[in-house]
Amino acid sequence: MAFDQKESWTPADLESAGVLDFKAAQAVEGFLTGLHASPHHGFSVEFAEHRLFNTGESTRHLDWKLLARTDKFFTKRYEEETNLRAHLLVDASASMFYPAIGTSKWEFSLRTAAALTHVFRRQRDAYGLLLCDYQLRRLVRPGLGKSHHHTVMLHLQKALSARSEDYGKKTALVESLHELAETMPSRSLLLVFSDCFEPGLQPDALVSALQHLRYNRHEVLLFQVLDQKTEARFEWNQGPYRLVDPESGQEMKLNPSEYREAYVQAYKDFTTELRLRCGQLKIDLVEADCQNGFGDVLEGYLRQRSKRSR
Repeated sequence: MAFDQKESWTPADLESAGVLDFKAAQAVEGFLTGLHASPHHGFSVEFAEHRLFNTGESTRHLDWKLLARTDKFFTKRYEEETNLRAHLLVDASASMFYPAIGTSKWEFSLRTAAALTHVFRRQRDAYGLLLCDYQLRRLVRPGLGKSHHHTVMLHLQKALSARSEDYGKKTALVESLHELAETMPSRSLLLVFSDCFEPGLQPDALVSALQHLRYNRHEVLLFQVLDQKTEARFEWNQGPYRLVDPESGQEMKLNPSEYREAYVQAYKDFTTELRLRCGQLKIDLVEADCQNGFGDVLEGYLRQRSKRSR
């Protein structure tokens, strides 16, 4: 699907995007930046620009003359030093709009993605936005700059106000990951926000797609976003329920207390296998509860990025 760059936006959209942008900026205020390292070693002889010095990094390329004139620390950046290209992929399948009460997995993922754009922006990294339901929707290609950031925030705001009916019910997450493995520029960073729930999905299929990305030298962070109370621990109030799978339409009437033990064990088996395989592929798997704030998710992400840069 082609990149969508010609959306028409109303004044209400612009105002709402500004609110989302402001809240996202607040969420990342105070976090350290400059946490990744270039895959290239050394610097070229051709000077490109100055950038602010980040505490803890090497002083080898400090501009001492500029320090004497401005009393500020700047590092020389050369042409060979490359910016990271980040792709934010959000699962847009029907199950991501659960739960209807409280913060949905969809809203949590979009707000976290919005906050992460500020991290990339402060690091001068290129970032883009994608969604996937039954197909891969390439919304904004990776880029930099104020206008690019505003475009990304507009798309996030539009998605935030969307309903499950605006997208296809089913997800093609595995197929989308395989497609991205072949089409993203080399050494890209892919951040995936998904509940990893898909009818009939087995860990092997998902891991195969993740392995494809790693084989092509992409770095992957997988945020498994769930409503932990009902989807992981299967904690429901007493009484019979009619549960409906929003993607397949399958219905089941049951008393949760009778199935809780078996469900929890099946869920643990799935996540344990997924966590193990991700570890083998050096993929960071972050388990996030959509009912909690995304500060912990950001902290975990930045901690992992910091470790990789050492």
